[in-house]
Amino acid sequence: MAKLLQLLESDCTLTRDQLASMAGMTVEEVEAAIKRYEDEKIILGYQAVVDWDRTHREAVTALIEVKVTPQRGEGFDRVAERIYQYDEVESVYLMSGAFDLTVIISGRTLKEVAHFVGEKLATLEDVTGTATHFILRKYKENHLIFEKREEQEKEWIFV
Repeated sequence: MAKLLQLLESDCTLTRDQLASMAGMTVEEVEAAIKRYEDEKIILGYQAVVDWDRTHREAVTALIEVKVTPQRGEGFDRVAERIYQYDEVESVYLMSGAFDLTVIISGRTLKEVAHFVGEKLATLEDVTGTATHFILRKYKENHLIFEKREEQEKEWIFV
């Protein structure tokens, strides 16, 4: 069954027939396993990885280090839950090391990201500090390599 999960993670557009063949299962076994994985929240969703730099959409992505005062009996869970409720937040991870949480957010502009950090994140009761890092370029994400964008040929106009 781990093989099926690996196949789905690498390409969730594979047909049930393809998955069955590649995993050494029947189509019925694949369908039953997928339903069980979805019911048990092992599979949380299906998603395409988009290279937004190849589109006309302007966006800024930031990685924010967050220092937190853990709560007795709840640790970091309560504050992490408050943070991941914001629409801007794409991911939240509990970390080891110099800070407690990593928060990944996206916004249309640097100003929008700065507003989120200054007005929403840093003002939370248990947050004791933040450090924001802007992602300048993605090279690889979820095992997928972002291809270098070909430079368009320059047109020269002589008058």
